[in-house]
Amino acid sequence: MADINQTFDVVVAGCGIGGLSAALSAAESGASVAVLERATFEERGGNTRYTEAYLRMKSETEVTDDFETHLVDNGGGYLDPLLMDSTKDPYADWPTIVKALSFADPEVVSAFAANCGETVQWIKSCGVRFDFLPTQFLTKSQPRLLPVGGGHAMLEALAARAESAGVQFFYRTTAQSLLQDDSGAVVGVRATAANHQPVEIRGRSVILATGGFEGNWEMLAQYMGPRALNLRPVARGGYFNKGEGIRMALAVGAAPCGNFGSFHAEPIDPRSGVAEASVFVFPYGVLVNNRGDRFLDEAPGTVDAVYDTITKNIWNQPEGIAYAILDQGLADVPNYRVALRTDQPPITAASIAELAQKLGLPAQRLEASIDAYNRACPTDASFKPLELDSLATHGLEPPKTNWARPLDKPPYQAWPIIAACVLTYGGVKIDANARVLDTDGDVITGLYAAGEVVGLYYKVYTGATSVLKGAVFGRLAGRHAAQRQRE
Repeated sequence: MADINQTFDVVVAGCGIGGLSAALSAAESGASVAVLERATFEERGGNTRYTEAYLRMKSETEVTDDFETHLVDNGGGYLDPLLMDSTKDPYADWPTIVKALSFADPEVVSAFAANCGETVQWIKSCGVRFDFLPTQFLTKSQPRLLPVGGGHAMLEALAARAESAGVQFFYRTTAQSLLQDDSGAVVGVRATAANHQPVEIRGRSVILATGGFEGNWEMLAQYMGPRALNLRPVARGGYFNKGEGIRMALAVGAAPCGNFGSFHAEPIDPRSGVAEASVFVFPYGVLVNNRGDRFLDEAPGTVDAVYDTITKNIWNQPEGIAYAILDQGLADVPNYRVALRTDQPPITAASIAELAQKLGLPAQRLEASIDAYNRACPTDASFKPLELDSLATHGLEPPKTNWARPLDKPPYQAWPIIAACVLTYGGVKIDANARVLDTDGDVITGLYAAGEVVGLYYKVYTGATSVLKGAVFGRLAGRHAAQRQRE
């Protein structure tokens, strides 16, 4: 390990897509850069190391048509219309109360969308290839561009380029709090190295890219309540995301942003330990809770657009679990196995009563639920598994809007499903240059944020934007921070 007792132009906390984009961007702009990473070299990268890294783009240079509108439409609660009117003015003229308001402001969303294409091209220049590869979504409303090799390929390419540019990496070093000078400017971080050794790393600018808090059950319970017990990170990298970056920013007066009480959810098989052990076949069957009851419409839209909301509903069920029940009709769905990332086989049975016994569900209630569903399914409609077919139940509550076929072809099969926390929504407020704002709407000098530390999401997650958010705002933060050191 290089000597940590030195001063850098830019100190980056975190080594995922946000941190690496920030570090490389700053180094390319002439800054000396240190990257602090709590994990070992072998496990560096947080969630980036494990994600397939879907990108909500229709080409390598263009975001999808709904990119900005979806973010804005899901970018806050019931916002005061008088305050929102001021966002029509130039950003410099916004009242400070609006700049600090917890919502996805249009300046940040516009900067996000405008920089995606350029950022992808920049990552390509590091040797990463992109393509429209098959995804786990059998039905989708928006395209997804993917890096070949997933997030791991991006991680390795950016890290190698950063190392070649002179960036120094300090592993097993966890940022804990921020250093400030007498003017309130951020001038470094206090951290703990291996064996809980305290260290201070000075820098003219600090970029926080430490992820969210999906690996910290105290924070999850604080913001989401006791049901947090039933959450787990979607992949091993999430366990390293313990929220220090968010906490240290809030401790120096950063404005909170994003919905701290919510998260992006993915339906996974709790029996599996593989990364993203997803189960996306549920639209072709029914979901029941541990009482044997259906509790929602399993197929209100394409699976890519509805799985986040459906999975959160599963999380709200007793003990945070549900069961996807299907029959042999699943074989009629082309390539259905791509929608199953779990490494565990389905639980099978010759009858619903036997299946209930194997799942530990009340047999009579499960049989009644399946019987009611089967009676409500149409018998004279065409099944179109790869598009919305409006094959809906009749007179059933809750209804099923698409792909409603009777479950009457044994043996039956079932997968348990819980909600995995892909990323938390709560974070800090930034401006279009990724500078952190305080609760008065002013820039905290020397402090930047990228990735999950940035609060942007509130309601339904805008799918395939989190990796882009890290890359775009990391790059903007690094470039702007490097410019500061030359001023």
